[in-house]
Amino acid sequence: MIRSRGEIWFQYFNVAFLSLLSLSMILPFIHIAAKSLSSEAFVLAKEVYFWPKGFTLSSFQYVLENRQFFYSFTNSVFLAVVGTALSMAITILAAYPLSRKNVPFTRFFMVIIVITMFFSGGIIPTYLVVRDTGLLNSIWSLIIPVLMSPFNLILIRNFFMSVPDALEESARIDGASNFRILRSIFVPLSVPALATIAMFYAVGYWNSFFNAMMYITERRWMPLQMLLLQLISEEGVNDLAMIDAFQEVTAETIRAASILCAVVPILCVYPFIQKYFVQGIMLGAVKG
Repeated sequence: MIRSRGEIWFQYFNVAFLSLLSLSMILPFIHIAAKSLSSEAFVLAKEVYFWPKGFTLSSFQYVLENRQFFYSFTNSVFLAVVGTALSMAITILAAYPLSRKNVPFTRFFMVIIVITMFFSGGIIPTYLVVRDTGLLNSIWSLIIPVLMSPFNLILIRNFFMSVPDALEESARIDGASNFRILRSIFVPLSVPALATIAMFYAVGYWNSFFNAMMYITERRWMPLQMLLLQLISEEGVNDLAMIDAFQEVTAETIRAASILCAVVPILCVYPFIQKYFVQGIMLGAVKG
């Protein structure tokens, strides 16, 4: 196919623009990685840019051996795994009846759900509810208040609506129950959408820190992102203790190593569901 000169220049512009955009995201990550692997003298002298100098793993040793980092990392893993599983279960169980045409008042319930995307109870009323239900200083205070996302519910509902009615009707003729139809037909056919929504939930739980700032005061329940927020200040680094035990460790290298230890685990999840990502978003957005 012969392309016009305008199309060729437009393609060159797209490649250049996306390359610059990618570099703007990758270079800061490389810079942090370089600092985390560099020795104290080079970091303090501001000589580390995109390649480590005075290679050392002392910062990672310090971070990974610290008890508070271990507690926070465990809490974040619990949030990402258990929170995602519960959120997916609730979202699927809510999306299935809302996607069926024979269920009454589905439009009314959808209006109620959509309203929550624009209006919320507010920070103070939400805090009072969490406090009065006894969830303060509990890992569940970071899961239950955000258990279901209306946006994710709508995506899964739209995907369920794209499943042919003939499949459900044939299953009912064979005597299948609603739960059996959901488990054997809708869930297997909706893997791309479900994998995409699961990624949304997992990243949201892993990166959450605002709720932890409001509901968590005990350090043993502190998630990883809240710990990183404290590490922004010099006092936060010193609170981890034993910093003088490592001669090649500085506050800057500890921050860099902590950031990498927090980013890499969730980053490793994405390649496993990347093949479902675009397909799930497109189908969940346009069907129904």
